[in-house]
Amino acid sequence: MDIFSQNWDERFKKDSPLARRMAPRSLDEFMGQEHLVGENKPLRRVIEEDLLSSLLFYGPPGTGKTALARIVALGTKARFIRLNAVTAGVKDVRAVMDDAKKTKSGWGKKTVLFIDEIHRFNKVQQDTLLPAVEEGLIYLIGATTENPFFSIIPPLLSRSLLFTFESLSPEAVEKLLIRALEDEERGLGDYKVCINKEALDYLVQISDGDARAALNALEMAVKHNPDLKKTSSNENHPRGLLTLEQVKDTVQRRSLKYDPDGDYHYNIISAFIKSIRGSDPDAALYWLARMLESGEDPLFIARRIIISASEDIGNADPQALTVAVAASWAVQQLGMPEGRIPLAQAVTYLASAPKSNAAYLGINEAITEVNDAPNRKVPSHLLDASYKGASKLEHGKGYLYPHDFPGHFVPQHYLPGGMEGKRFYRPGDQGCEKEIKERLLRWRSLMGKEGE
Repeated sequence: MDIFSQNWDERFKKDSPLARRMAPRSLDEFMGQEHLVGENKPLRRVIEEDLLSSLLFYGPPGTGKTALARIVALGTKARFIRLNAVTAGVKDVRAVMDDAKKTKSGWGKKTVLFIDEIHRFNKVQQDTLLPAVEEGLIYLIGATTENPFFSIIPPLLSRSLLFTFESLSPEAVEKLLIRALEDEERGLGDYKVCINKEALDYLVQISDGDARAALNALEMAVKHNPDLKKTSSNENHPRGLLTLEQVKDTVQRRSLKYDPDGDYHYNIISAFIKSIRGSDPDAALYWLARMLESGEDPLFIARRIIISASEDIGNADPQALTVAVAASWAVQQLGMPEGRIPLAQAVTYLASAPKSNAAYLGINEAITEVNDAPNRKVPSHLLDASYKGASKLEHGKGYLYPHDFPGHFVPQHYLPGGMEGKRFYRPGDQGCEKEIKERLLRWRSLMGKEGE
């Protein structure tokens, strides 16, 4: 258990990581999340007016969730306790609740419990929090990088105010880095570093909106550079230059964010499929590259391409499904990295193809019809007549064999009684479906059906 100290000078010593030392001490120092903590914004009012309630902070790493919880700790009149869901268990949660009960009855003081990475608590652990939250015994602040609608139990979610954090803008990250270089009390000001624009831009780029990653990378680049040394504030020491080459020598490019079971996985595959559907082969290739470089299973990608070929292209270009299935087979035969080539071919073909979701809509509508009336009788002329004795039951009686007629077509009803004229498949005007549509119009006209 970690009880936040109000003494920031002690808590953030010089030997702490730069990102920890530079953590904002007030809303005035807080960077980013203007939609939450800007003037007259909801979370700012909660903090400034001490309007305590249970809160959930959801967003990418390094966007200020824990920092803002610390600011609440400084501003609130309540006792503030922190747990990390990685190491804490039900026993720890119950100990906090027992302690909160004593604090409330003994001193009339409220308790705020901050749980970092709360998505790592299982259902039982989250259930343990409910009674204390409901009774107002504790005010919960949970920080999570995972979608709370998937990772937080509904009762806890409904009793909390949810605030979504966004990745920091490049401008905000740049300001943080410059502030850290100039701050002699908590930052790297005593190194007297001058950073050139290319090096600064590189640090901003590789941080990807993560303040913690940006500050850690800067600290590594400065401290591991033999040309840059600490000086006392009264020394007249020339400023050392931190260049792009020096930064690259000490700082590795961050790995791509990707969690095969989390938000990045679902959001990126969603962007990928929507780019194909939206006929943008460049965007589709970009998201394909993001998945491949992040270690996504190429066969998972191939399966999604096959689905898209039928769902989004369909009969506007029937060849799309053939290309997609062939790409899946090719990936299995080739493996990676060569498998990226047929995947890219299939993706660009699908994205560039005419689009139709008529088959997809048709099967969904037909399934709805089946569920609404599941046991409609098969018309007698369509019943199986292949076995001995079927004729005695009059199975197949009156059936007209289309190949015996000109054009291999004869007007005949195929739906159950009462469904005459029912339409599920409505081909569009794109690609091959335009020809299919015209053909169906002729046949439907001969069957006495009207409309498309």
